[in-house]
Order: sequence, then C-alpha cells, then structure tokens
Amino acid sequence: MGKPTGFLEYARQGNPAEAPLDRIHHFNEFHPRLSRDDRRRQGARCMECGVPFCQSGAVLNGMVSGCPLHNLVPEWNDLIYHGNFGHALERLLKTNDFPEFTGRVCPALCEAACTCGLHGDPVTVKENELGVIEDAWEAGLMGPRLPKTRTGKKVAVVGSGPSGLACANQLNRRGHTVTVFEREDRPGGLLMYGIPNMKLEKTIVQRRLDKMTAEGITFRTGVEVGRDADPRDLLNEYDAVVLCCGAAKPRDLKVPGREAEGIWFAVDFLKETTRSLLSTGLAEGTYPSAKGKHVIIVGGGDTGNDCVGTCIRHGCESVIQLEMMPKPPDCRAENNPWPEWPRVCKTDYGQEECIAVFAHDPRIYQTTVAELLADEDGALRAVRTVKLDQSLQPVPGSEEELPCELLLIAAGFLGPQDTLPQALGLERTPRSCIATPEGSYATNVPGVFAAGDMRRGQSLVVWAIREGREAAREVDAFLMGTGSEA
Repeated sequence: MGKPTGFLEYARQGNPAEAPLDRIHHFNEFHPRLSRDDRRRQGARCMECGVPFCQSGAVLNGMVSGCPLHNLVPEWNDLIYHGNFGHALERLLKTNDFPEFTGRVCPALCEAACTCGLHGDPVTVKENELGVIEDAWEAGLMGPRLPKTRTGKKVAVVGSGPSGLACANQLNRRGHTVTVFEREDRPGGLLMYGIPNMKLEKTIVQRRLDKMTAEGITFRTGVEVGRDADPRDLLNEYDAVVLCCGAAKPRDLKVPGREAEGIWFAVDFLKETTRSLLSTGLAEGTYPSAKGKHVIIVGGGDTGNDCVGTCIRHGCESVIQLEMMPKPPDCRAENNPWPEWPRVCKTDYGQEECIAVFAHDPRIYQTTVAELLADEDGALRAVRTVKLDQSLQPVPGSEEELPCELLLIAAGFLGPQDTLPQALGLERTPRSCIATPEGSYATNVPGVFAAGDMRRGQSLVVWAIREGREAAREVDAFLMGTGSEA
C-alpha cells in the first residue's frame, strides 16, 4: 500500500467539466483529465482494504456491487500513486480489453462499492482507469500486438459492439483468424452509434478499431447476417460462429395515435444524429432534428438522458423526460446499505444542461403517455399524459396535454431481433434472449455461441466486455480441445 493515510489527506477530485451553457454548443467530450500529479494523489486515496469490494462483481440484494470484470483496482491504484503507470497499464489490461470505453461510459459499479465511500467519498476509480489508458495511448504504448502463432482456426463474430469486439480481441490474441460482421456502415455497434459523441468521441472508438485491424482482425461492414448473408454459410466457412448482435428490439408504445409522424425510437434518433455528425457535420436534412421543437422523451434512464443532451444541442424549444416510476431518494435508504448499488436519484449531464438552459429538471415522475395527438396533416402536435399511482395504475382526472412535435421512445429493449435466431433455429429464453446452458455461451446449434446483450438482455458495456471475454475462452476450448494461453 503506497500511502496508508492517503484517504485521510486528500479529498476526492474528479475530472473537471466544461460548464453546461458552454458545452451544449458542441458534440465533443467535455471532461479534461487531471494532471499526472493530481492523478497520483487520487490513486493515493485507495485504502487497499483487506476485502476490496470494488473488484468483487458480487450480486447483493438483486444488483451487482463492484466491477463485473474484477478489475485489479487496488493494485493499479497503488501503482498510480507510485508513478508506475506502465505497470498500472499491464494490470489494467489483464482484465479489461477496452478501459478507454469503460473509463468514459461505465456507471462505475466499482466506486459504489469502494470502502472509502462507506463514510466519505469513494476513490475516483473510473477516472483513474481512464487516466492510465489515455496516458498509455499518448505515450505510444498501445501499438499493435500480434499473436505469436496462428492456429489455422477461423471464427466469425457477428456484431461489433463491446461484446463482439472483446470476443474478437481475445480470440485473435489466442491465434485464431477472426472476421467480424457488422450491419452498419462503420464497426463499433452501440459504441459507435448508440452512445453520443459527447460521452464517447468516435475517434476513440476508431483508434481501437484501427489497432485491432493492424493485429489481424477483419471487419466486414454493411453485412447483416440473416438478411444479406445466409448464417448457414458461415457455419460451413468458419470453425465457430459467435453471435454478439445486442438486444436491438425496442419496446414500443401501444397508445392511440401511435401512427403520427414525428415519433422515433431513441436509439435510432441517436444513431442518425451521430451518423450525420460523422458524415456531414450535421448538415440540415440529414438527421431527425429537434431544432425549434417541443420534445418529449419516454423513459428516465441513461438513453433518455442522452436524448435530452442531444436535443438541447440540436436547439429544441423545450424537452421533457417522462418516468413511470417514483423519484428515487436523494440519499441511500436504510434498506439499501453500502456496498449495495445505491438506489438514489442522480442528475446526469443532459439533465444538468436542461436545468441550465430551461431552469428546470426535465424529468416528470410517475407519469406516462395516454394518447398521441396529430394535426390535420398527421404530424404529431401534442401528447396527453396521465399520472400513475404507487401501483403504476392511471390516476383518474390527472390527464394533461403537452405540446410535442418530436417524441422519442427510450423505454428499453425486448431482446435481439428475430431474423438471425429464426434463421439458425436458436432456442430462446422467456425474455426472448438466446438460450444457453447456465455458465456457458454455447447455443443449441453446434459451433454457434452467443454473448452480450443478445444472451443476457439489455445491460452495461462492462458486462458486454465480460461476456465477450468469457465466450472467447469457451470458443477457444471448443476449437482447441483446451483453452490456450493468450
């Protein structure tokens, strides 16, 4: 342990943030990193406690506490404090293929379980992780790492989101020849098109994709397996197929007036904004714009918050975020003790920006859509909402009509799309995910594996990376008869 009294001497210092009224004028990241000296002091705050809950990934009261990747947090915090960033990088990459992604978009389950957080502020684990990996990229330590030998085995990975990339990365390191199929025009899955640029700049994603390409992985874009390519052909051409297609079937609204124009699923809205940003610099007419419109977002989660921030950058007239559930408490309840994940209300960047621009929090709790109202041309003009009681039943007489020309549905997902599973005859779970035996990633079709949201349902990037890594280990054992060393 580098500094036993560090957590007593140094206060938590997070990366600074550009002011909301400044950052809404661009789509770039807005959290500059701390200096190395400041980062070392933040590493010194790690207590290296006897039981590091931060890396446990344990399920407590139905929710995960600590890192699902079991990142070696106390080890690399100690190395950060001592200024040994090279060894910190080695320990970080031992468990996490893409710290530059999790260091930006992960909700930091590690910090919620940090022992420092029991009576004070947790260690800046997520930002320490980001500092290590970004220093490594800048220092030229992240060059291509080619496998020493090739096995002669070929693997197709379908989907290039975080689970697909992690699986491909691990299988390539084990010497297998990997081809990744992606239906979009750019690889990266939700990392490229689902997460807005201000949370994860696409140059960061492309940087990693370029590294993986240099290491021998082939990316085939614009190919939707099951529609543009017969998945049975993959079984004939490749020794194993890993499906990492995500949970891309959005939950819809079933209310009168759903056919009105001006309604988008949130992920499609975010995707088209990013596509236009990358291809045209947001040229007018190349994306569904919120400029000058009253916007209502159905869903109070992270995707809904991303829509709030995006619509404000478009120049919306107003934005409201509807949430069916009651407002969470501002502080931990007695039945939600540390180190459980804190079920508390958080105000994220999009909501901060809404408060700065419109002087109110966009969220309206215990409220849902009752009806969508269109004008004489069929375009959405208003939304009729209704309040919900504690049992989520409509409250009579609580209806309210709100102006709305753009409605974004961010109500979650129902599992993977059906085309590919049906084409292969894959068994499904009651939640429509791909069924695999407990503790396994193998499907009912020999040689076909599944990982990520397609297998476990909508989840976090950090879980997708873990799934991809574990699936790769099982595929490697399937191909070689026993797992080989990376």
